[in-house]
Amino acid sequence: MTNESNNSENPTGANERFEELGRGCYAYSADGCSNTGVIVGERGVLIIDAQATPEHAERVLEKVRGVTDKPVKQVVLTHFHADSSLGANSFEAGEIVASDLTRRMMDTRGAEEILVARERMPDLFEALPATTTISLPSLTIASSMSIDLGGIDVRLMHLGRGHTTGDLVVWVPGSAVMFTGDLVQTSAIPYCGDAHLGDWTRALDRIAAFRPTTLMPGRGRVAIGATAVAQAIETTRDFVTTLRDAAAACVEQNLGLKDTFAAVNDALASQFASKTDFELNLPINVARAYDEALGLDQPQIWTRERCADLKDALAGIEPVPPAVEEDSEDAAEVPENPIDRAATELVSDNDFAASLLEGDGGGSQEEEEPLDLSSEDIVRLGDDGGPDNTADADETDSESEPKILMEAAR
Repeated sequence: MTNESNNSENPTGANERFEELGRGCYAYSADGCSNTGVIVGERGVLIIDAQATPEHAERVLEKVRGVTDKPVKQVVLTHFHADSSLGANSFEAGEIVASDLTRRMMDTRGAEEILVARERMPDLFEALPATTTISLPSLTIASSMSIDLGGIDVRLMHLGRGHTTGDLVVWVPGSAVMFTGDLVQTSAIPYCGDAHLGDWTRALDRIAAFRPTTLMPGRGRVAIGATAVAQAIETTRDFVTTLRDAAAACVEQNLGLKDTFAAVNDALASQFASKTDFELNLPINVARAYDEALGLDQPQIWTRERCADLKDALAGIEPVPPAVEEDSEDAAEVPENPIDRAATELVSDNDFAASLLEGDGGGSQEEEEPLDLSSEDIVRLGDDGGPDNTADADETDSESEPKILMEAAR
């Protein structure tokens, strides 16, 4: 019997699963690994997130070859983290696709990310060649892109800052399947070291607005059925908001990082301590929440030295240097960060709502590609919880979709 828990106590790579999620849609998962999505169309294969090493990527390819011999056309990287991107070149795809912002984060943070990931997850990266460098995208997108795989339409979308500045989600409207990367988790704890906690919940609202009936998270079990999808989104929301609010309350009380860690751990443990990666991710998660509560909008770059300083601070050996508040005199001397500026300009609430509705999208085409979505992208649910394909054109064009999307964008 296959263990469906994605238990972190098992050897990395154990309990491989290759599940069919909908027509042409599959999910690969294994203990201790990030998930990889697979979409098979008449023209070829699209891969979503590429595993941590070429060795793990080859294991995914072996599963893919069990269902099709079509070539891999695209590899989509939902974000820049090493555990889901370093195997990209092994798929020998025609294109590696990411958001503009993810590419910028690779340029500024990618080298350090590999070094830190090796230290934090040595078992996962054990087989990674020492000479491995960042798997850079060959194509980047500002906000959205449509791909016709042949019989299957796929949408790539940036729905705002959350797990990182440049997260993409992949939506298959014909099957109501969504691949969210690490924006949503089911059986694992979100990693928040590069997160925007205050914005993350809005990205979750936007995911929910599409009404997916199947969702592949960044790690762990797939959510199958509308109820399971809603639970995964809400559980992720609960974690993010509890982390953010508990840290903010500690900062208001002028507590240091060590005391903040203890308080946040108490706030989260009863609901989340049994989930995968709770102890691994909590120190960095608290450090980022602490920084954000102090006013640092753009996450600091994680280096091995900074991880060591954090460990010492939580052990009471020495404090981590405080974050610089954005409105302080010191912050004024720091050059404007192009990633932060672009992220703020890319998806404001009003622009997001306007791009989903008919009209000019509220902005210039030269500045960014609007989210070119139609009413077909919102999948109605039938009595069985799956997509309802019986709605006629008049119903599809009703006022319900704009209302849902406007509410999600608030």
